[in-house]
Amino acid sequence: MAGDDGLRRDEWLIYRGGGEPHDGIRNLPEPPPWRLPGRGQTSADRARAYQIGPEEVNMVNVALRLRRPLLVTGKPGAGKTSLAHSIAYELKLGPVLRWPITSRSILADGLYSYDAIGRLHDSGLKPGERSTESDIGRYIRLGPLGTALLPQGLPRVLLIDDLDNSDIDLPGDLLSVLEEGTFVIPELERLPDEQSDVEVYTGDAGQRAVVHRGRIACQANPVVVITSNSGRDFAPTFLRRCLGLDLKQPIGDQLAAIVVAHMGPEALARSTTLVEEFFKLAERGHLATDQLLNVLFLVTSGEQPPDEIRKKLPDALLRPLSAAGS
Repeated sequence: MAGDDGLRRDEWLIYRGGGEPHDGIRNLPEPPPWRLPGRGQTSADRARAYQIGPEEVNMVNVALRLRRPLLVTGKPGAGKTSLAHSIAYELKLGPVLRWPITSRSILADGLYSYDAIGRLHDSGLKPGERSTESDIGRYIRLGPLGTALLPQGLPRVLLIDDLDNSDIDLPGDLLSVLEEGTFVIPELERLPDEQSDVEVYTGDAGQRAVVHRGRIACQANPVVVITSNSGRDFAPTFLRRCLGLDLKQPIGDQLAAIVVAHMGPEALARSTTLVEEFFKLAERGHLATDQLLNVLFLVTSGEQPPDEIRKKLPDALLRPLSAAGS
């Protein structure tokens, strides 16, 4: 842990709670590298910092060879979503196509969207009138799943995040499409022959792809990583077609490597006491790795907090997630 060389309390506090307006926000230092506005963590950032054990590596390779989805479980902070970024970066498969699942998600959300109202507005048509223009592709955008199924030489990595949030039908609907590797866009399928090829937007920013006769069929099975926080039980038919992988919270050398990747070896060397405290708290309740990184950033960054605040950080920021709300 850093010594007692932090700023004075009045220098470190940006918000002071006194009710008097001031310009303290102008003194706010740079954020942690993983919290830069408009950037966040790229796949490269996640991959370089990601740590995974040999047994988990073996399971990923089994899934790759069998072309089966990985159903990745584990507590928050175990690295479920980062695994998808690690695979994509290491195998040079392009940006991860992420589909975050909510209770309202349906299969169509992942396949494509069609802005019919926008097309009517731009063309000046009244409802019920038929357009003769061939620009329908401007109003169709493929979703993450639809983009992953585009025909291309190398597979894309598709991250289906928090599938346990979905309704009861989505897991089965999803795997049916993945098993077939194809789907149809009805709005394009019924176009006349002279419009058999239509260029649509994809899930990659600014990219477009040509769709023939409204049908999309993959050449290479996408690498599918499905995450779940174990909040529900999936049907046996779904589990049979996935390969399960339960990720554990990184400890020991894995945790040290994550700290070094994010903050450098000097931060780890100065934080032995905090890391030990992290292990003790983890034995009593679950902690996420980013909780430790938050504390380490504050106590090892350029503008360190005063000693009176620094001593309280572990209790405030290393609070077991199982105690949240209590």
